[in-house]
Amino acid sequence: MKVLYTAEAVVEGGREGHGRTSDGRLDVKLSVPETMGGTGGPGTNPEQLFAVGYAACFQSALLGVARGKKLDVSDSTITSHVGIGPTGHGGFGLTVALDLHAPNIARADAEDLMLRADERCPYSNATRGNIEVTLSVDGTPLARSAA
Repeated sequence: MKVLYTAEAVVEGGREGHGRTSDGRLDVKLSVPETMGGTGGPGTNPEQLFAVGYAACFQSALLGVARGKKLDVSDSTITSHVGIGPTGHGGFGLTVALDLHAPNIARADAEDLMLRADERCPYSNATRGNIEVTLSVDGTPLARSAA
């Protein structure tokens, strides 16, 4: 694979620390949510960052597919939910749900775009087979979600 871009970040203090990218564009305080036994401090957390990154990447893939099909997804949004919990065998795992709202296209087209974007998106390709990913349109899961 020819690498087109590499992001570099440094974190100090883990989930209760601080993270920043080498170019200074992202500089965040990190806090553990109370539901995970943390203080619920003012910082963000890795799951929130992953949710934003996955949704942005996925929507870009979807926009690219839609352009090729000449579909109007100009008012579309992707809402992502990233969950974390114990796997039952000593570690923790993630779940992801991606929901498309695209008011300017038919549901069948929206479902097709979700499936095609799932094949194109680097985050989907990286997580396929590793975490549970549910795809939906306006809150209704697709008949064939990614796994």
